[in-house]
Amino acid sequence: MKRILLTISIALVTANLFAQTDPVDYVNPFIGTTNYGTTNPGAMCPQGFMSVTPFNVMGSPENKRDKDTGWWSTPYSYDNSVFTGYAHVNLSGVGCPDMSSLLLMPISGELEVDYKKYGSKYKDEKATPGYYTNFLTKYNIKTEVSATPRVGIARFTFPKGQNHILLNLGEGLTNETGAMVRKVNDTEIEGTKLLGTFCYTQNQAVFPIYFVMRVSKAPQKSGYWKFQRPGGEWEKDWNKDAGTYKIYTKYEKEIAGDDVGAYFTFDCAEGETVEVQMGVSFVSMENARENLEKEQPKPDFNAIRLAARKMWNDDLSRILVEGGSEDQKVVFYTGLYHMLIHPNILQDVNGQYPAMESSEIKTTKENRYTVYSLWDTYRNLHQMMTLLYPDRQLQMVRTMIDMYKESGWMPKWELYSRESLTMEGDPAIPVITDTWMKGLRDFDINTAYEAFIKSATTPGPQNLLRPDNDDYMKLGYVPLREKYDNSVSHALEYYMADWTLAELANSLGKKEDAEKFYKRSLGYKNYYSKEYGTFRPILPNGEFLTPFNPLQGANFEPNPGFHEGNAWNYTFAVPHDIPGLIKLMGGKKSFVDKLQSVFDNGYFDVTNEPDIHYPYLFSQIKGEEWRTQKLVTEILAKHFTNTPGGLPGNDDTGTISGWAVFSMMGMYPECPGKPDYTLITPTFSKITIKLDPKYYKSDKVVINVIKPQDVAANYIKEVRVDGKTLNGYALSHEALTGAKEITYILKPSK
Repeated sequence: MKRILLTISIALVTANLFAQTDPVDYVNPFIGTTNYGTTNPGAMCPQGFMSVTPFNVMGSPENKRDKDTGWWSTPYSYDNSVFTGYAHVNLSGVGCPDMSSLLLMPISGELEVDYKKYGSKYKDEKATPGYYTNFLTKYNIKTEVSATPRVGIARFTFPKGQNHILLNLGEGLTNETGAMVRKVNDTEIEGTKLLGTFCYTQNQAVFPIYFVMRVSKAPQKSGYWKFQRPGGEWEKDWNKDAGTYKIYTKYEKEIAGDDVGAYFTFDCAEGETVEVQMGVSFVSMENARENLEKEQPKPDFNAIRLAARKMWNDDLSRILVEGGSEDQKVVFYTGLYHMLIHPNILQDVNGQYPAMESSEIKTTKENRYTVYSLWDTYRNLHQMMTLLYPDRQLQMVRTMIDMYKESGWMPKWELYSRESLTMEGDPAIPVITDTWMKGLRDFDINTAYEAFIKSATTPGPQNLLRPDNDDYMKLGYVPLREKYDNSVSHALEYYMADWTLAELANSLGKKEDAEKFYKRSLGYKNYYSKEYGTFRPILPNGEFLTPFNPLQGANFEPNPGFHEGNAWNYTFAVPHDIPGLIKLMGGKKSFVDKLQSVFDNGYFDVTNEPDIHYPYLFSQIKGEEWRTQKLVTEILAKHFTNTPGGLPGNDDTGTISGWAVFSMMGMYPECPGKPDYTLITPTFSKITIKLDPKYYKSDKVVINVIKPQDVAANYIKEVRVDGKTLNGYALSHEALTGAKEITYILKPSK
């Protein structure tokens, strides 16, 4: 029944969207909430600190876990049916669990604090940017949530009789269970909860989140609970399922430990509402309270919801599209919406934030950003920020430089001022170089360059970003020293980073450095195996790995030399030197045939970052551009849809959505660090890009698409920039941001 109701609900929401004209009304937050997309339909503001998300992945046997990993990396899955609360401060589109704590749950009837028992099925589920609602059928409670940038708000509409609001501090996606909560007065509690160990990384320190929670009505009574473990030696005998919950009916001063919580009990009239505000901080409870008081001085749910909607609409309106189908508009604006979730701000309203890898508290006068999934986002998300939101991109770059000043290293996969070292490479270099090469230069480039040289030249295991740099610097590649050490994947990322570093060095007049790092960036050639026509791991003795299966890893099973993919997913992953790769593969025809075979044989994986640029590589060979235009159109139609499973896999904090958004605009930043875009057939007949005249020559550029009448036209015949025919299929960033009108003239399909 839930499946039918949810499908009807989404259909109704979509029908309502089509009656509107604002970009915000084309967003369907349920896209990507199944099929491993790991997005969620929770309420938040653009790049906001706070998100309030329905939590339905624990608490009931009906909420099935990931079949492969046994755990969830998302607080919400569309396929699940039992709601166990609202999680505060969540991650979107990530592949590992963390955050999603401070679970807020309304119930009615007898008090129950065991999350395995109090969960409820739900119906009437709806979501729009900045708002989510459902109806809990077990309790006849309507729930609604919204948010300001740092503070969440919930509104619960209760049935007549005894009702309760629970704050569960023991459960969530984080591996940490320790917490403390204390009563401030009848309507307010405060406390702290431990978070951390993202992706189960042992190197990452845990960190606290502080909260202040207020209810809009004085409760009839309130109290705490604590999970009581059975006796015996903890490490040996602990069994959570064998324990019980002890409820404290009278407030003591405070309670602390693992698996604790607080409750409020209300005697309600039919249809009575209680609003709950949750302010948070990563600095202190005092800051959490100040965030709450400054952003939500009173619990005005409707005003907060409308303000969040306006913020989203303002950001989404930087691009206006016309033509295309209604579903295509939903896919486009939902993709842009996903790109505006992370990185998100970290600082409190007073500017304070926790310094990188430190207990020090610092203060900033501008936005301090966090959640840098850089192995993913260096490929397209930051390029979109540079184009549409240059002020924010500059602040993100300045944040990264400050992280280096605070910790001694640029971020790799940073989470709330803690480095997880997840994934590989040196991804801050392409992000900052790309920003610099596109003319955004209001940051300390000398300190950034110092950081890049440090990570590129520091030897050995002490190099946090390039732990196998000894081999790389000495040999020009990373040999396979352990069976599953991702050596080829590591080296390919180093080549990309070194090429962008060479570009930056050349821009800064550092010719010797430019020559050195450019030469290093060509070391990928060591891995090319003529026998298989793919990259292949190299053993410490200099010989290729034998036996070798270039398809091993296709289903994410462990694979010598490659991370989350196979040799075919990585063999064209050198966008900085495609001419060199063409020569290595025996010329243009051999290159085209081999690349086409990746798609013909089903080896291409649109969810895998190393190969997401593959469709665009045909455009580097004259006469083969049509293949790019054909493939991109087909991939968009097949894998990006207006459905809960409408992302082809993990969104990677907006990167997979970014592929779709750029592609639908008719351009793609194929190689980070190169200030240009590969042009493909746009999805829409007219696209208006609003630009910031503080940074760019034009305040807007209009893209028009002209098709022959009554003819299926999917291929580009000609592109004109302000009336002048463009030579080829690449458009520079300077030309794009200085133009008034770009016209695509299409021709019939081949």
